Amino acid sequence: MKLFNKVNNDELKQRMLESDEKRTTLSFYKYARIENPELFRNQFYRLLDEVGVFGRIYVSGEGVNGQISVPTANFEDFKNRLYSIPFLDGCRLNIAIDDDGKSFFKLKIKVREKIVADGLDDKSFDVTKRGRHLSAVEYNEITDDPGTIVVDMRNHYESEVGYFENAIRPDVVTFREALPLVEDMLADKKDQNIVMYCTGGIRCEKASAYYLHKGFKNVFMVDGGIIEYARQCEELGLPNKFIGKNFVFDERLGERISDQVVAKCHQCGQPRDTHVNCANDACHLLFIQCDECAEKYHNTCSSKCADFIQLPEEEQIKLRKTEVFNGSKFNKGRYKAFRQGEDLVMG
Repeated sequence: MKLFNKVNNDELKQRMLESDEKRTTLSFYKYARIENPELFRNQFYRLLDEVGVFGRIYVSGEGVNGQISVPTANFEDFKNRLYSIPFLDGCRLNIAIDDDGKSFFKLKIKVREKIVADGLDDKSFDVTKRGRHLSAVEYNEITDDPGTIVVDMRNHYESEVGYFENAIRPDVVTFREALPLVEDMLADKKDQNIVMYCTGGIRCEKASAYYLHKGFKNVFMVDGGIIEYARQCEELGLPNKFIGKNFVFDERLGERISDQVVAKCHQCGQPRDTHVNCANDACHLLFIQCDECAEKYHNTCSSKCADFIQLPEEEQIKLRKTEVFNGSKFNKGRYKAFRQGEDLVMG
């Protein structure tokens, strides 16, 4: 019985790019107690693979977290299969806002210790006592109050391209880093309204419980995250307080929420919010690049990487053992690293 996809990744990706099959991209999550995650993982893989699901799903003893795409023609079949699992019955499906169907090219389900790496000891607090969910209408109302504090619980490379108006955006690479940093930043504001948000809501579920445990009195979170907020605004004709692009963890790397471009090309500084990975696989740095710089540097992050990918493959393989590239030194999308000097930008 098939439990893994064994076809070459490059071939699978090419098939996806060439396919004209209409697919729907979505995300979902559910905190639940799973006694045997490995067994559940295998059963879940078979269930979803049969209807052509692609994507990345994490399974652990605390639940499921998935970002996937489904053939649009099979969507109802997929939904029925998902909801046939008791703890997933009725779970929210966050449908992508700006979707070309090219988000994933294979199905990958992994068993992890947690469905989101948070570094928390869940036994030390009540993870079921979470903050209050806010609809888009409620979010707009509560944030009209100048005393409300809005906190972005995502990483710096996510918030760089888009964020809610007036939000605090921690300069972190991981969710694990954000939790204690935000706690310290707001230590003297425990009686104020604190509204958190993330991509689809899962990080805020855990964060809100953690901050309530730490003594924060009025903790709220955007129900369904940025994706659901944007959907409700569009459906109800509400003012959209999200500026720019929503970073997503799939082949798209972002979906357009508003027309504003709030980020800059990491190489020349002109307005741009398109994330790419350096074409030098030995580097693979995630960064923002405009079309002009992409042409100039052959889709790489520096002159060094541009020169490197022109070398014969055999020589590249040999040099990878000793050469250091931007992706070897910098955390994901570190804008500051690119602006420290032309030697970094230009190689």
